[in-house]
Amino acid sequence: MSGIGSFIASFFPTTHADAEEKPAETDAAANADANAEEAPKEEEEEEEEEPEDAHPAIRAECEARAECAPLKHHFEKCQEKVHAGQGFKGEECVEEILMHCSEACAAPQVFAKLR
Repeated sequence: MSGIGSFIASFFPTTHADAEEKPAETDAAANADANAEEAPKEEEEEEEEEPEDAHPAIRAECEARAECAPLKHHFEKCQEKVHAGQGFKGEECVEEILMHCSEACAAPQVFAKLR
């Protein structure tokens, strides 16, 4: 070793793996036990059901409210025009204004249900 390498090596002990290998049968038995323990955990995870997401229903209610109704009407008219081929090439209806209105209305209700 070089001078710096032997200096650094002097701070760390050297170990050698001289232990005998265990027979393969004990490894197979250990793996079988580990797999048997994992199976009940997987079954438990499958049994848990997630609650229904209330956000889409709340957002739909908010879109129908008086504050968001004009924006929804404008968006639907734009969609009809584009799907009928009457819009200009590459025209898309941006729903961001409608989403901003509906999400501002829905957010407090959704977070209240999360508590």
